[in-house]
Amino acid sequence: MLPNGPPVSDAVAAPAFAVALALVHLVAGRLGVSGRIPRSRWLSLAGGVSVAYVFVHLLPEVGAAAATLAERGTPTAFAEQYGYLIALLGFVTFYGLDRHAHRASAAPGRDDDRIGSGAFWLHISSFAAYNAIVGYLLWDRELGSPALFTVAMGLHFLVTDDGLRAHHGTAYHRHGRWVLSAAVIAGFGSGYVLEDTELLIAVFVPFLSGGIILNVIKEELPSDRESRFWAFAVGAAGYAALLLLV
Repeated sequence: MLPNGPPVSDAVAAPAFAVALALVHLVAGRLGVSGRIPRSRWLSLAGGVSVAYVFVHLLPEVGAAAATLAERGTPTAFAEQYGYLIALLGFVTFYGLDRHAHRASAAPGRDDDRIGSGAFWLHISSFAAYNAIVGYLLWDRELGSPALFTVAMGLHFLVTDDGLRAHHGTAYHRHGRWVLSAAVIAGFGSGYVLEDTELLIAVFVPFLSGGIILNVIKEELPSDRESRFWAFAVGAAGYAALLLLV
Protein backbone atom coordinates (compact mmCIF):
# COMPACT_ATOMS: atom_id res chain seq x y z
CA MET A 1 0.00 0.00 0.00
CA LEU A 2 0.96 3.62 -0.42
CA PRO A 3 1.19 5.59 2.85
CA ASN A 4 -2.35 6.39 3.98
CA GLY A 5 -3.56 5.38 0.57
CA PRO A 6 -5.24 2.53 -1.28
CA PRO A 7 -3.62 -0.75 -2.29
CA VAL A 8 -1.06 -0.45 -5.10
CA SER A 9 -3.50 -1.94 -7.65
CA ASP A 10 -6.02 0.80 -6.83
CA ALA A 11 -3.29 3.44 -6.78
CA VAL A 12 -2.34 2.55 -10.36
CA ALA A 13 -5.96 3.02 -11.47
CA ALA A 14 -6.51 6.15 -9.35
CA PRO A 15 -5.17 8.63 -11.97
CA ALA A 16 -7.60 7.19 -14.53
CA PHE A 17 -10.46 7.68 -12.05
CA ALA A 18 -9.38 11.27 -11.45
CA VAL A 19 -9.25 12.00 -15.18
CA ALA A 20 -12.66 10.38 -15.68
CA LEU A 21 -14.17 12.60 -12.98
CA ALA A 22 -12.50 15.69 -14.44
CA LEU A 23 -13.99 14.94 -17.85
CA VAL A 24 -17.58 14.80 -16.58
CA HIS A 25 -18.02 18.59 -16.47
CA LEU A 26 -16.42 18.96 -19.89
CA VAL A 27 -18.79 16.56 -21.64
CA ALA A 28 -21.97 16.92 -19.54
CA GLY A 29 -23.38 19.67 -21.75
CA ARG A 30 -23.27 17.37 -24.78
CA LEU A 31 -25.24 14.53 -23.21
CA GLY A 32 -28.63 16.15 -23.77
CA VAL A 33 -29.82 15.74 -20.18
CA SER A 34 -29.32 19.30 -18.89
CA GLY A 35 -31.98 21.97 -18.53
CA ARG A 36 -34.95 19.78 -19.40
CA ILE A 37 -38.48 20.12 -18.00
CA PRO A 38 -39.69 17.55 -17.02
CA ARG A 39 -36.30 16.71 -15.52
CA SER A 40 -34.33 14.02 -17.30
CA ARG A 41 -34.89 10.62 -15.70
CA TRP A 42 -31.13 10.06 -16.01
CA LEU A 43 -30.40 13.05 -13.78
CA SER A 44 -32.94 11.83 -11.22
CA LEU A 45 -31.35 8.37 -11.32
CA ALA A 46 -27.90 9.97 -10.89
CA GLY A 47 -29.18 11.87 -7.86
CA GLY A 48 -30.46 8.64 -6.34
CA VAL A 49 -27.09 6.96 -6.83
CA SER A 50 -25.29 9.90 -5.19
CA VAL A 51 -27.55 9.87 -2.14
CA ALA A 52 -27.25 6.09 -1.81
CA TYR A 53 -23.47 6.38 -1.69
CA VAL A 54 -23.68 9.04 1.02
CA PHE A 55 -26.01 7.03 3.26
CA VAL A 56 -24.36 3.65 2.77
CA HIS A 57 -20.67 4.61 2.63
CA LEU A 58 -20.03 8.21 3.67
CA LEU A 59 -22.31 8.70 6.66
CA PRO A 60 -20.95 5.61 8.46
CA GLU A 61 -17.52 7.23 8.09
CA VAL A 62 -18.74 10.42 9.79
CA GLY A 63 -18.70 8.60 13.14
CA ALA A 64 -15.10 7.53 12.56
CA ALA A 65 -14.26 11.07 11.51
CA ALA A 66 -15.76 12.41 14.73
CA ALA A 67 -13.58 10.02 16.74
CA THR A 68 -10.46 11.17 14.88
CA LEU A 69 -11.30 14.83 15.43
CA ALA A 70 -11.99 14.19 19.11
CA GLU A 71 -8.59 12.50 19.51
CA ARG A 72 -6.72 15.30 17.75
CA GLY A 73 -8.63 18.23 19.29
CA THR A 74 -9.42 19.62 22.71
CA PRO A 75 -11.80 17.36 24.67
CA THR A 76 -15.25 18.94 25.00
CA ALA A 77 -18.77 17.80 25.75
CA PHE A 78 -19.46 17.92 22.00
CA ALA A 79 -16.39 16.02 20.79
CA GLU A 80 -18.40 13.01 19.61
CA GLN A 81 -20.53 15.30 17.45
CA TYR A 82 -17.66 17.06 15.64
CA GLY A 83 -18.08 15.02 12.47
CA TYR A 84 -21.83 15.56 12.37
CA LEU A 85 -21.40 19.29 12.96
CA ILE A 86 -19.05 19.44 9.97
CA ALA A 87 -21.65 17.57 7.88
CA LEU A 88 -24.22 20.16 8.97
CA LEU A 89 -21.76 22.90 8.01
CA GLY A 90 -21.43 21.40 4.53
CA PHE A 91 -25.21 21.27 4.16
CA VAL A 92 -25.73 24.85 5.35
CA THR A 93 -22.80 26.22 3.32
CA PHE A 94 -24.12 24.94 0.02
CA TYR A 95 -27.67 25.97 0.88
CA GLY A 96 -26.43 29.52 1.45
CA LEU A 97 -24.45 29.50 -1.78
CA ASP A 98 -27.47 28.26 -3.71
CA ARG A 99 -29.70 31.02 -2.32
CA HIS A 100 -27.03 33.61 -3.15
CA ALA A 101 -26.79 32.30 -6.70
CA HIS A 102 -30.58 32.45 -7.12
CA ARG A 103 -30.70 36.07 -5.97
CA ALA A 104 -27.83 37.02 -8.26
CA SER A 105 -29.50 35.32 -11.23
CA ALA A 106 -32.75 37.19 -10.60
CA ALA A 107 -31.12 40.60 -10.14
CA PRO A 108 -32.24 43.28 -12.66
CA GLY A 109 -29.90 43.82 -15.58
CA ARG A 110 -28.31 40.38 -15.43
CA ASP A 111 -27.85 38.57 -18.69
CA ASP A 112 -26.57 35.12 -19.56
CA ASP A 113 -22.92 36.14 -19.49
CA ARG A 114 -21.88 36.72 -15.86
CA ILE A 115 -18.15 36.04 -16.15
CA GLY A 116 -17.28 39.26 -14.34
CA SER A 117 -19.78 38.67 -11.54
CA GLY A 118 -18.52 38.20 -8.00
CA ALA A 119 -21.46 35.87 -7.36
CA PHE A 120 -20.36 33.69 -10.27
CA TRP A 121 -16.81 33.33 -9.03
CA LEU A 122 -17.91 32.74 -5.45
CA HIS A 123 -20.19 29.93 -6.59
CA ILE A 124 -17.58 28.41 -8.89
CA SER A 125 -14.82 28.68 -6.27
CA SER A 126 -16.95 26.86 -3.70
CA PHE A 127 -17.71 24.04 -6.11
CA ALA A 128 -14.04 23.92 -7.10
CA ALA A 129 -13.19 23.26 -3.44
CA TYR A 130 -15.97 20.64 -3.38
CA ASN A 131 -14.53 18.91 -6.47
CA ALA A 132 -11.02 19.10 -5.06
CA ILE A 133 -12.23 17.22 -1.96
CA VAL A 134 -13.68 14.51 -4.22
CA GLY A 135 -10.35 14.21 -6.05
CA TYR A 136 -8.49 14.09 -2.74
CA LEU A 137 -10.71 11.32 -1.39
CA LEU A 138 -9.77 9.02 -4.27
CA TRP A 139 -6.79 8.14 -2.05
CA ASP A 140 -8.91 7.19 0.97
CA ARG A 141 -8.93 3.39 1.24
CA GLU A 142 -11.61 3.51 3.97
CA LEU A 143 -14.26 4.52 1.43
CA GLY A 144 -14.13 1.11 -0.24
CA SER A 145 -13.86 0.55 -3.97
CA PRO A 146 -12.50 3.65 -5.76
CA ALA A 147 -14.39 2.51 -8.87
CA LEU A 148 -17.74 2.66 -7.04
CA PHE A 149 -16.77 6.01 -5.52
CA THR A 150 -15.88 7.32 -8.98
CA VAL A 151 -19.17 6.19 -10.50
CA ALA A 152 -21.20 7.75 -7.68
CA MET A 153 -19.29 11.03 -7.79
CA GLY A 154 -19.28 11.15 -11.59
CA LEU A 155 -23.07 10.86 -11.61
CA HIS A 156 -23.24 13.45 -8.85
CA PHE A 157 -21.16 15.82 -10.99
CA LEU A 158 -23.83 15.51 -13.70
CA VAL A 159 -26.38 16.73 -11.14
CA THR A 160 -24.28 19.69 -9.98
CA ASP A 161 -23.33 20.54 -13.57
CA ASP A 162 -27.00 20.84 -14.50
CA GLY A 163 -27.67 23.24 -11.63
CA LEU A 164 -24.62 25.38 -12.39
CA ARG A 165 -25.55 25.64 -16.08
CA ALA A 166 -29.04 26.78 -15.08
CA HIS A 167 -27.62 29.45 -12.74
CA HIS A 168 -24.74 30.78 -14.82
CA GLY A 169 -25.35 29.89 -18.46
CA THR A 170 -22.63 30.98 -20.87
CA ALA A 171 -20.24 32.00 -18.09
CA TYR A 172 -20.27 28.48 -16.72
CA HIS A 173 -19.80 26.90 -20.15
CA ARG A 174 -16.89 29.18 -21.07
CA HIS A 175 -15.02 29.18 -17.78
CA GLY A 176 -16.71 27.46 -14.87
CA ARG A 177 -16.65 23.89 -16.15
CA TRP A 178 -12.92 24.13 -16.86
CA VAL A 179 -12.22 25.37 -13.34
CA LEU A 180 -14.22 22.51 -11.82
CA SER A 181 -12.47 19.90 -13.96
CA ALA A 182 -9.05 21.27 -13.03
CA ALA A 183 -10.06 21.26 -9.35
CA VAL A 184 -10.55 17.48 -9.39
CA ILE A 185 -7.01 16.97 -10.69
CA ALA A 186 -5.61 19.50 -8.19
CA GLY A 187 -7.32 17.73 -5.30
CA PHE A 188 -6.12 14.35 -6.52
CA GLY A 189 -2.55 15.66 -6.79
CA SER A 190 -2.75 17.07 -3.25
CA GLY A 191 -3.84 13.67 -1.95
CA TYR A 192 -0.75 12.09 -3.49
CA VAL A 193 1.67 14.68 -2.10
CA LEU A 194 0.34 15.00 1.45
CA GLU A 195 1.42 12.26 3.83
CA ASP A 196 -0.63 12.70 7.02
CA THR A 197 -4.13 12.61 5.59
CA GLU A 198 -6.14 11.19 8.50
CA LEU A 199 -7.12 14.55 9.96
CA LEU A 200 -7.96 16.10 6.57
CA ILE A 201 -10.09 13.10 5.63
CA ALA A 202 -11.88 13.38 8.98
CA VAL A 203 -12.93 16.90 7.95
CA PHE A 204 -13.51 16.30 4.23
CA VAL A 205 -15.75 13.22 4.46
CA PRO A 206 -18.49 14.77 6.63
CA PHE A 207 -18.33 18.12 4.82
CA LEU A 208 -18.73 16.38 1.46
CA SER A 209 -21.58 14.26 2.84
CA GLY A 210 -23.56 17.32 3.89
CA GLY A 211 -22.85 19.04 0.58
CA ILE A 212 -23.94 16.09 -1.54
CA ILE A 213 -27.21 15.67 0.33
CA LEU A 214 -28.06 19.36 -0.08
CA ASN A 215 -27.03 19.56 -3.73
CA VAL A 216 -29.09 16.52 -4.70
CA ILE A 217 -32.15 17.54 -2.68
CA LYS A 218 -32.21 21.09 -4.04
CA GLU A 219 -32.20 19.75 -7.60
CA GLU A 220 -34.82 17.05 -7.04
CA LEU A 221 -37.38 18.62 -4.68
CA PRO A 222 -38.59 21.83 -6.39
CA SER A 223 -41.97 21.10 -7.99
CA ASP A 224 -41.17 23.16 -11.09
CA ARG A 225 -38.40 20.69 -11.99
CA GLU A 226 -40.96 17.89 -12.44
CA SER A 227 -38.38 15.39 -11.19
CA ARG A 228 -38.75 11.65 -11.76
CA PHE A 229 -39.35 10.02 -8.38
CA TRP A 230 -39.19 6.45 -9.65
CA ALA A 231 -35.90 7.04 -11.46
CA PHE A 232 -34.50 8.58 -8.26
CA ALA A 233 -35.78 5.66 -6.17
CA VAL A 234 -34.41 3.06 -8.58
CA GLY A 235 -31.01 4.77 -8.58
CA ALA A 236 -30.92 4.94 -4.78
CA ALA A 237 -32.14 1.38 -4.18
CA GLY A 238 -30.07 -0.19 -6.94
CA TYR A 239 -26.79 1.45 -5.95
CA ALA A 240 -27.38 0.81 -2.26
CA ALA A 241 -27.86 -2.87 -3.03
CA LEU A 242 -24.68 -2.89 -5.12
CA LEU A 243 -22.67 -1.22 -2.35
CA LEU A 244 -23.92 -3.73 0.22
CA LEU A 245 -23.12 -6.72 -1.99
CA VAL A 246 -19.65 -5.70 -3.18
